[in-house]
Amino acid sequence: MPVASSSSLLKILSGEKMAVPPIWLMRQAGRYLPEYRAIREKVTDFLELCFTPELATEVTLQPVRRFGFDAAILFSDILVVPQALGQAVRFTAGEGPQLTPIMDAAGIVGMRQRWEDGRDTTVFAPVIETVRRVRAALAPEVALLGFCGAPWTVATYMVAGQGTTDQAPARLLAYREPELFAALIDMLVEVSSGYLVEQLRAGADAVQIFDTWAGTLGGEQFDRWCIEPTARMVAAVRREVPDAKIIGFPRGAGTSLLRYLGRVPVDAIGLDWMIDRDFARAQIQSRRPVQGNLDPLALLAGGAALDRAVDDVFDAFAAGPFIFNLGHGILPETPIAHVEQMLARVRRHG
Repeated sequence: MPVASSSSLLKILSGEKMAVPPIWLMRQAGRYLPEYRAIREKVTDFLELCFTPELATEVTLQPVRRFGFDAAILFSDILVVPQALGQAVRFTAGEGPQLTPIMDAAGIVGMRQRWEDGRDTTVFAPVIETVRRVRAALAPEVALLGFCGAPWTVATYMVAGQGTTDQAPARLLAYREPELFAALIDMLVEVSSGYLVEQLRAGADAVQIFDTWAGTLGGEQFDRWCIEPTARMVAAVRREVPDAKIIGFPRGAGTSLLRYLGRVPVDAIGLDWMIDRDFARAQIQSRRPVQGNLDPLALLAGGAALDRAVDDVFDAFAAGPFIFNLGHGILPETPIAHVEQMLARVRRHG
């Protein structure tokens, strides 16, 4: 597996502390960049862009070229996993992703059968080719991050057929038919783990597991549908790639991060902008490197507010190993000048 051995990000994931932390941004390749919008106009839909290695490679590299980020993150989407399983997925402008909902055992059994029948021609193949191309194009000091969605978050879209504010359809199915929902989660654990292994073997230096909707779960449900499946994924990946570097990002988990850390052996924890930083420093960073957690709205605001917000992140986490990032994805309307201001502020701290 090719590795960016001189990458500052990998050093942080190994527990080192650096005066100037590595920086990358979630959704750093996207609509806020004019060069991305020019590429997007060449294809008919978003998934075509994800599945065209030449274009996906270019889009992945664009923010690294423009800003000099310390890591590139694969340009793709968490919903390529349902697509690989045979679920119809489409992206409609202004409406977000649309899927054909799964509501019964027959749908899950049919998906598993389609996956088994078609795994040799899986839609992952062009994504993996993008990983190879990007790693070959990056300088050794720039890390390449792969990713996938956590089983819970991906399942919420598969059950509801779209994004919702509270993920009620998936939560209700999990309460009413836990065995059925567990079968869906089990399938996602298996397929997503294999997908991450493929990315790592193709050249990804580390991977991140996005559990965007973890914060909608509480108590036993958080343990069962967030912690346990993610722990199984990490174990499955490391059986195949023992030294795999993995970042966990259970957004909205709050103090439940302590339970997550106790049972999910990730190398670092992504922090959302809502977490109490004193808690995160004392209880999370003392155990594992952290990543985050600038509010994307502070980046959108710019000016003195952005400078203060960057300084607050440093005040909280500079004493230990951390990766500077946002607490969620960059907003499409973010001015490029604000990203440049943030980068200058981050690097000035060194």
